[in-house]
Amino acid sequence: MSIFSQQNNIISLHHTGRVIAVFGRHYTIEITDGKTLSCVMRGKKGGIACGDQVEIKSTTPGQGVIETILPRKSLLYRSDAFKEKIIAANVTQIIIVVAAVPGFSEELINRCLVAAESQRIQAIIVLNKTDLTEPTRAAIKELSLYESLGHPLLKISAIQDISALKPYLQGHISVLAGQSGMGKSTILNALIPEAQRATAEISTALNSGCHTTTHSHLYHIDADSDIIDSPGIQAFGLNHIGDENLAWGFTEFHPYIGQCKFNDCRHVNEPGCTLIQAAEENKISAKRLNFYHKLLQN
Repeated sequence: MSIFSQQNNIISLHHTGRVIAVFGRHYTIEITDGKTLSCVMRGKKGGIACGDQVEIKSTTPGQGVIETILPRKSLLYRSDAFKEKIIAANVTQIIIVVAAVPGFSEELINRCLVAAESQRIQAIIVLNKTDLTEPTRAAIKELSLYESLGHPLLKISAIQDISALKPYLQGHISVLAGQSGMGKSTILNALIPEAQRATAEISTALNSGCHTTTHSHLYHIDADSDIIDSPGIQAFGLNHIGDENLAWGFTEFHPYIGQCKFNDCRHVNEPGCTLIQAAEENKISAKRLNFYHKLLQN
């Protein structure tokens, strides 16, 4: 939608559009006719993410100012005690990319799943680099827990074939998330060759990948499907989720929440805790309950 207004004999053009790239405090906005504008936020406020719908005002040819962020359907972000980092807005699905080499953090997987559940965002796990046969076997065994919870576990080698992933992208605004070195850029390049994301050699000394993606970018897969690439995540703080809501981030805990002896049960060592009892009876994973306890302490 475009609206012409004339003030002081200067004609300005207003648009609504979507943020498709974030470079610090500079943003690329795709407006409704498919054109893009390079924009900044009015004032010093930030907090804009890939996927945001915004209202902008054109200033000079090809440039503009963001005046309003429109209401969001979802907001995926991480936080610690000092700051927040927005990852993506209005997404419907998070794709957690892991690989047996250089090795993935299971705690990071759990943190991503909690963040997704808090926003009612669907989550799938992609195990990449399955061409590395022996390391992959151990990774599949470790990840089977999350598959048993209902999260799809896709096993691919992005350098060979990503066809197994494509059906899961249809109709979604997906965001790729995971540690550096897991192959997110390789997946994106296979899906959208024109993206031309840089790839980097893995630092075996640090057992982590090099940060090859330095900004977030949204790409169109087809008319109904988009994917957002984001910088590698080494930590995923959940400071924005209060302790009272943290257990709701574990989907298998839901039937037991509110059934404990004490209404304010934190599910740590309280008597009559149904979650602790469920773990003792192998109805829920003791490992997941331990992850929950660890999050409570952070």
